[in-house]
Amino acid sequence: MQTAMHLDRERCVRAVRSKDARFDGWFFTAVLTTGIYCRPSCPAVPPKAENMTFHPSAAACQQAGFRACKRCRPDTSPGSPEWNRRADLVARAMRLIADGVVDREGVPGLAGRLGYSARQVERQLLAELGAGPLALARAQRAQTARLLIETTPLPMAEIAFAAGFSSIRTFNDTVREVFALSPSELRARVPARRAAGAPDGQGTPGTLSLRLPFRAPLNPDNLFGHLAATAVPGVEEWRDGAYRRTLRLPYGHGIVALAPRPDHIACRLTLSDLRDLTVAISRCRRMLDLDADPVAVDDRLRTDPLLAPLVDRAPGRRVPRTVDEAEFAVRAVLGQQVSTAAARTHAARLVTAHGKPLDDPEGGLTHLFPSPEALAAVDPGTLAMPRTRRTTFTTLVRQLADGDLHLGVESDWTEARARLLALPGFGPWTVDVIAMRALGDPDAFLPTDLGIRRAAGELGLPSTPAALTARAEAWRPWRAYAVQYLWATDSHPINFLPV
Repeated sequence: MQTAMHLDRERCVRAVRSKDARFDGWFFTAVLTTGIYCRPSCPAVPPKAENMTFHPSAAACQQAGFRACKRCRPDTSPGSPEWNRRADLVARAMRLIADGVVDREGVPGLAGRLGYSARQVERQLLAELGAGPLALARAQRAQTARLLIETTPLPMAEIAFAAGFSSIRTFNDTVREVFALSPSELRARVPARRAAGAPDGQGTPGTLSLRLPFRAPLNPDNLFGHLAATAVPGVEEWRDGAYRRTLRLPYGHGIVALAPRPDHIACRLTLSDLRDLTVAISRCRRMLDLDADPVAVDDRLRTDPLLAPLVDRAPGRRVPRTVDEAEFAVRAVLGQQVSTAAARTHAARLVTAHGKPLDDPEGGLTHLFPSPEALAAVDPGTLAMPRTRRTTFTTLVRQLADGDLHLGVESDWTEARARLLALPGFGPWTVDVIAMRALGDPDAFLPTDLGIRRAAGELGLPSTPAALTARAEAWRPWRAYAVQYLWATDSHPINFLPV
């Protein structure tokens, strides 16, 4: 698939006529005769081809004067896979916008994080997405507002500011313009939607239940199995069929429970400040790799006859990622050359000693994972680890705390890899596992990993790192997904959905 898929008119028309949900989020269909825009899988009768125009983003449709379809709700489509498979300026900007940076810091803040001028960022986003950063952030605010309107009993004034609007008037005007309904009219439609299976609101203040969509297929086994098997006590747990964890967010903290369902991920969020809703959803989607294109991934991996049976047996594997890149980097160091259980023990000690306590009335979560600043202040002599590992740990957290090392969604993957490799105690395995699960590089590969080498030997793939890397060239740009399929040949708990 190409980034500018909306320019391939014939292909877009075929996708709309076949109501192909795989293309939801890749492009949007604007209908000239009705003035609405839809996702490709909209259940309504497809319009005539001459009445369709295609746009790369919901924001571009809104900029062109189209309103969101009330039936297919195109603004709730899965995000484009492009933003999680690329590390260029546009992809990094889109990840930052999804993380709420424009609402918190404005376009200058977005540009500063990217290392470009605001004009350059605006120009590139307009060229590829048909909308600038303000319009893209506005579309996201409108989606957040609708979610709060439909799933909470909050007063409209509170919703306006929680969704990121600067005034109630702007909130009212935007909602009416995007959805062709006033906020109160949107709320009045909620009972019918709930009867049809839409997420229910919760009576607990700050708690919301919602559905996170994804492109099918999705195999939850290794995704939730990995998160549960490596869960740090106090920060993460598996309870009542859901993975639960604490979240450090820009305005406060949160607790999320995520449970796999056949056609969505059930998400229950408890937030200390509702302004963090957009960020929390974005980070949970990223952790579960929900914007991936599993069909494209699996089709590429099936071209290798030794991988094809693994893909056919359990298609749709995702890469388990993280909600906090700095946290994962610290945990990767703690996991060097030790078992999964030992790594969890080391992390749990840090959490108990240096994490911020919080209350969890529903389970056993007790702390936020310690911030880099808190860890940088730790006396190295109190760390129960070998001296060389201690040096690796202290150097990492100091650079993260000082801002010399950036691993957030805005990171340039190549630059981040180079900076990590320059740190003492950081070899290829540590750098690649951080690239795969924290930076989100879909092509990260672990040829020296013991589990990968064992799986390669059993399947008849080359078992030496150099030869395996050469064979894996054919799996690009999805080698991180190949890692998941290779790991899944083992009986380790990370490969199984907890019971």
